[in-house]
Order: sequence, then C-alpha cells, then structure tokens
Amino acid sequence: MSPCLQVTLSMWPRRRRPNTTGSRTAPKPFVTDVQWNLIKDLFEPPEPSPEGGRPRVDSRQCMEGVLWVLKTGARWQDLPERYPSFATCWRRHKEWTEAGLLVHAWERLVKLMDRRKLLDWSQAMGDGTFSPAKKGVLRLVRPRKEKEQSSC
Repeated sequence: MSPCLQVTLSMWPRRRRPNTTGSRTAPKPFVTDVQWNLIKDLFEPPEPSPEGGRPRVDSRQCMEGVLWVLKTGARWQDLPERYPSFATCWRRHKEWTEAGLLVHAWERLVKLMDRRKLLDWSQAMGDGTFSPAKKGVLRLVRPRKEKEQSSC
C-alpha cells in the first residue's frame, strides 16, 4: 500500500455529536409567576366539550407565544417550537383581543407596578407611529392629478 493512501486516525476528521437539544439555557418567561398569578383568572380554560376533542393548550404557554410574537414583530409562522403551535397562539390572541382580556390584564399589571412605585409617570410618552397625521397637514389635501415623473 502506498503511503499516500494511508489515512491515519489523527488526520481523520473528528465526529462531533450533533446538537439536538437546542439552546442550553431556557429563555426567561415574559410573564413572571407573580404577574401570572395576578391575571390567570382572566384566561381560565373553558369546560371540556361533552363531545370530546383535544384538551386546550395551557393559557400561560399561549400567552408566552403571543408575547414573543408581539415583542419580536415576527410572523406567527416563525414562532419557536418551545411555544404551542402558531395557529393556536394566533387563535387565542384573536379571542383574547376581541374579548378585551389583554387590555384588562395589562391594566392589572400596570396598577400593580404603580402601587409598587415602579412607574415614573413623568417619563411616560405616547407613540404616534400609527397616527394618520400627514406631514403636519391639518386638513385633508387632495393630491394633484398631474405628477412629476419619478427618476426611476
């Protein structure tokens, strides 16, 4: 056997164990246990249907998934696997929003923070990102029909 065909173990690439466990540290939840205990009565699961079916996913897990999407601005389909399915989280978000539960939970949490003197109301501000103001124009101005050609 020629020396070029010999492969020694030291030259052979090492086999690495694939990382199948994902992150080594679990991310911190968005809602702490104290906060969840304050609002969990708003998100009680309905009674099981007499016709059967799958049991509903835990509301806290769905809340964490909803908050992940709201915080990151990602699409529902990009929800990480550590949360329930994106369809379930989206459906719960829709139910809770239509019922006003998210606003009610937010009010409870803000009141708790205010009682604990954790809010500085002199620093509060309003975000007008979605307001319809058009470059400071106070009245609706109709656009002119003739437009300059774009440089593209």
